[in-house]
Amino acid sequence: MGNSTSCCVSSSPKLRRNAHSRLEPYRPEPELSREDTGCNLQHISDRENIDELNMEYNPSDHPRASTIFLSKSQTDVLLPNKKVREKRKSLYVNHLTHITESKQHPSGPMRRKYSSCSTIFLDDSTVSQPNLKYTIKCVALAIFYHIKNRTVDGRMLLDIFDEKLHPLSKSEVPSDYDKHDPEQKQIYRFVRTLFSAAQLTAECAIVTLVYLERLLTYAEIDICPANWKRIVLGAILLASKVWDDQAVWNVDYCQILKDITVEDMNELERQFLELLQFNINVPSSVYAKYYFDLRSLSEANNLSFPLEPLSRDKAQKLEAISRLCDDKYKDLRKASKKRSVSADNLTVVRWSPAIIS
Repeated sequence: MGNSTSCCVSSSPKLRRNAHSRLEPYRPEPELSREDTGCNLQHISDRENIDELNMEYNPSDHPRASTIFLSKSQTDVLLPNKKVREKRKSLYVNHLTHITESKQHPSGPMRRKYSSCSTIFLDDSTVSQPNLKYTIKCVALAIFYHIKNRTVDGRMLLDIFDEKLHPLSKSEVPSDYDKHDPEQKQIYRFVRTLFSAAQLTAECAIVTLVYLERLLTYAEIDICPANWKRIVLGAILLASKVWDDQAVWNVDYCQILKDITVEDMNELERQFLELLQFNINVPSSVYAKYYFDLRSLSEANNLSFPLEPLSRDKAQKLEAISRLCDDKYKDLRKASKKRSVSADNLTVVRWSPAIIS
């Protein structure tokens, strides 16, 4: 392993040592500083943790790092403690209001649903099967906060994403196209149109958001009114090919966006991949993190998933899935479980000498 021609060559600088240094007797030497030795190698205690760097700069790669859209959405909260107290107070008021309205007006609208011993309210969105409509709404809201709370530090605008240089329609792009932030409804309509026409799944929407934040991190750019449509289009294009087994071709997107050419779609996909450094891997832990952060975003913005009472059929399906998972991991639990023998049930075999008469 010490040979320089080995396959395990390290890229870090190393000091040359004498070939017979192991045969020489040990001689204590006075400690020298780094300036005296001229060695720039940091001490292990001074080196930065690689995992911490990945968590800080690559949140779309590390499962423990906070997502960018969630942190940007929290910048609007000036008094978080006050907002939490007001939210708790509003929930309490809504609960009391619902009880009062149900007594006075039995057929009145229900503001908030609460589970009881007889009725359990659940939404139909899970990490493995998210709700398509509300997932797209949450992704559009995350993109909206990206654009609204972007850092205005003069970051470069890549030509491939500039809508004026590469318009998505033949209509003339207004001169102030890069001045006005789009509304959340406009972003939602654009994403919903692509997902509805291409028949994409909700999981693809989550992967789209992962690729979008990975692009902003790797390329060190910001999403703004001038480039948000083409960035979202490139992320959807790539996510649909990576996630879905039957991917949508680039020519199919030309049928959705009538005025765009196949050559433009191919160039958009190629440069998007290059900016991602061809890192299209999305671990399951990162996917789950984005899913639950989107749920947190929806709760913070009163965009709750629809609650429905747990029916008998759905309860039986949940029980069947739970039983299937239990049978699947039963052997693994048996193999990893350490059994101990109790002293009460301990039986010792006693040997008695044979009597030969």
